[in-house]
Amino acid sequence: MSGKREYGDYQTPPRFAEKVCLYLKDCRNVRPAAVVEPTCGVGNFLRGGLMFSAEAYYGVELNPDYCAVCGDTIRDERVHIIQGNVFSVRFRALTRNRSPVLVIGNPPWVTNSTLSALDSGNLPPKANFKGLRGLDAKTGAANFDICEAVILRLIREYRGSRTLIAMLCKTSVARNVFQELKRTKTPFEFCDLLEFDAWKVFGVHASACLLLVQLTDRELSPDVSCVYDFENPAEAKSRFRFANGQCEREAAQDSLDGHCCFAWRQGVKHDCAKVMELTYHNGVLCNGHKVPVAIEPDFVFPLVKSSMFKTPVVNRFSKCVLVTQRKPREDTAHIAHEAPETWAYLNRYRDSFEKRKSSIYRSAPPFSMFGVGDYSYARYKVGVSGFYKEPLFSLLYSGDGKPVMTDDTSYFLPFEQYDLAYVAMLLLNSERVRGFLTGIAFPDMKRPYTKQVLSRLDFRKIVREISLDELRRTEQNLNLACYVTDSMYAEFQGFVESAETRKGA
Repeated sequence: MSGKREYGDYQTPPRFAEKVCLYLKDCRNVRPAAVVEPTCGVGNFLRGGLMFSAEAYYGVELNPDYCAVCGDTIRDERVHIIQGNVFSVRFRALTRNRSPVLVIGNPPWVTNSTLSALDSGNLPPKANFKGLRGLDAKTGAANFDICEAVILRLIREYRGSRTLIAMLCKTSVARNVFQELKRTKTPFEFCDLLEFDAWKVFGVHASACLLLVQLTDRELSPDVSCVYDFENPAEAKSRFRFANGQCEREAAQDSLDGHCCFAWRQGVKHDCAKVMELTYHNGVLCNGHKVPVAIEPDFVFPLVKSSMFKTPVVNRFSKCVLVTQRKPREDTAHIAHEAPETWAYLNRYRDSFEKRKSSIYRSAPPFSMFGVGDYSYARYKVGVSGFYKEPLFSLLYSGDGKPVMTDDTSYFLPFEQYDLAYVAMLLLNSERVRGFLTGIAFPDMKRPYTKQVLSRLDFRKIVREISLDELRRTEQNLNLACYVTDSMYAEFQGFVESAETRKGA
């Protein structure tokens, strides 16, 4: 059998496949005329789906060994096994005029970037199928789960029909599907998630669910998706909504939800860590190849990576990063005259830069970076790791006044005054703000705290509702010396008001 990693192969246990079919039959009253399993593997959903007594069953599978297993083990003249690629088969033509249709299965749990790294042919056609814009279409936002691509293709095929899509997938994929239903204005009656324990079923640590999308030929498009527990599905345990062009968890009525008057920024992106990121070893600066680096200090800055946000104030650094630009696509040729040793060092590793796969570097000046701008050079930053399940905001600054850089998996607000940055750090670490953020973030995401989540923090409400006493309690909880004063807080409140004025101008 072909490698599991390439096919994202997590075969559904027969008992669980049967349990899903039984739920659909008894609890959702599903009575299909045709059943389709688009990536059928060894056919466990086809076998379990026989309980529906449908007129016809169709299983599509790329792996010929699995097709042979299906043919040998499912002896029913209604069942048709087709060897083919899920991205090229015309599923609606298979089911012809039969209605309603149940599309059920467990598509591969693997991303397109992983398959590309494996030089796999098991990929969908190259296309910006989500309609992403600008850099989002070229960077990490364009990386997607193959399972997601399969589900969205099936939705496009069966759009305008009474087809039920029932797929096992990661919870994050299910939310993305809901978002695409809304973005593409696809008519549907409901998009429900039934979460189950993926460790018990597949032996993998992931937040997973049974995604149910009931398509329709009527003009329906609910704004809210309900989340249930598969083992106890009587009542929804949570909901999320489509708002501002994206999925958001429903926040409490007394929340701090709104729009941030400050622009959250992401750190620098270079995709060449062994060359650009430098570490001090016994006082000597070395690159990722453990080669000592002797270059001018002009383009070298302290670096805080996402994993380093561990204390509320960070002002000591073991790592540095070489920053070649002040803004995206800025010409880098001036480095040759201003810092010849740095230029020689960069050229020594030119091949590493030219091997970067991302299209954002095409036609860009040599040694280009992204995630750079005037904000990158702010003297003070208040940042947070995108990866942590519990947010901790850190005030970043260097004793010599040099700007501190962060990597592109963290987010920050830039400041030019220490006191303003300090108050912002206390506010963001307050019990009220952190509680709000954990309430609206999706903890199963690889990055629970994204720019979109952080941008929902309304500082007008924050400074109105959080008192100076609460800031002082936050200082104590963070084991910081007493520093914040009434005048500092008043200055920050004025700073917020002026930011709102500038934003509205």
